[in-house]
Amino acid sequence: MRVLVLLVLSLLLMSCSIFDKEERDEFASLSTEEQFYTTAQRALRARNYRVAIATYQALESRFPFGRFAAQGQLDLIYAYYRNLDLEAARTAADRFIRLHPDDPNVDYAYYMKGMASFAEDSGFLARFLPTDPSKRDPGRARDSFAEFSLLLALYPDSEYAADARARMIYLRNTLASYEIHVADYYMERRAYMAALNRGRYIVENFQGSPLVGDGMAIMVECYLRMGLDDLAATSLALLKSNFPQHPSIDPQGNFIVRSDVTNPSMLYTVTFGLLGDNVDNTPLAPTTRPFRPETQLEEPPKPRRSLLNILTFGLLG
Repeated sequence: MRVLVLLVLSLLLMSCSIFDKEERDEFASLSTEEQFYTTAQRALRARNYRVAIATYQALESRFPFGRFAAQGQLDLIYAYYRNLDLEAARTAADRFIRLHPDDPNVDYAYYMKGMASFAEDSGFLARFLPTDPSKRDPGRARDSFAEFSLLLALYPDSEYAADARARMIYLRNTLASYEIHVADYYMERRAYMAALNRGRYIVENFQGSPLVGDGMAIMVECYLRMGLDDLAATSLALLKSNFPQHPSIDPQGNFIVRSDVTNPSMLYTVTFGLLGDNVDNTPLAPTTRPFRPETQLEEPPKPRRSLLNILTFGLLG
């Protein structure tokens, strides 16, 4: 077994060295700027992105002010992106924007910077497994949304604007769904103020998303569980007027309060949901603040002061 592994490693090293030698020989045969650019274009069309990247880098280092310099830098961004070197793609896009702010194709650099963040948000496993992007860290999704927003603000008539706008809608809904997951997490742990803040954040920052109704429902439930019935009634009225068909509203117009929480047992977790229980039937909290008039404390009667006590300012009588 060890001999087989060593043999495979040696073959890989030999193939890499042969390939590197071929690259060096090909570079040695190039002399003019046009030859470098043509070779890089040929490698890019053949999807040989590693060779294309190396050739574009050599083109820029040897002819930094040539007539193919700007186009080569744009193509290099794309080659990095297709090679899944996404951080390098963002860096190359930033560099092009800094060096060529007035270039007629600078909108492409803004677009590819957003695309690099968008692709990184998808994650490696998403290419092979059905994962929920709203349950991952939203950092790159926020970056991509901001970069596409900048493209639309600076170049609203760009040919990439329509695609950027469509991706922003997807990112907006993904970020709103992430906030819903976080709010549910806080709800299950009875952290109602934290969940309320997440619901309010969705309503204030993701207008147009279908998940705004879920944010309002979270606000209603949190207000109820904290005993703030007036605020709950106001939020429920907004929910009814804007999302009358929301699943948290029953046919009579009453708000449906969840009576249980997700609380997987150890057996449920280790068997991936095949065995055990996933529900804790313990009530979360009262949904209204109880008040009984008979429990209200009565103020003790004030003693009547005599005339002598009043005249002597309380010293006598």
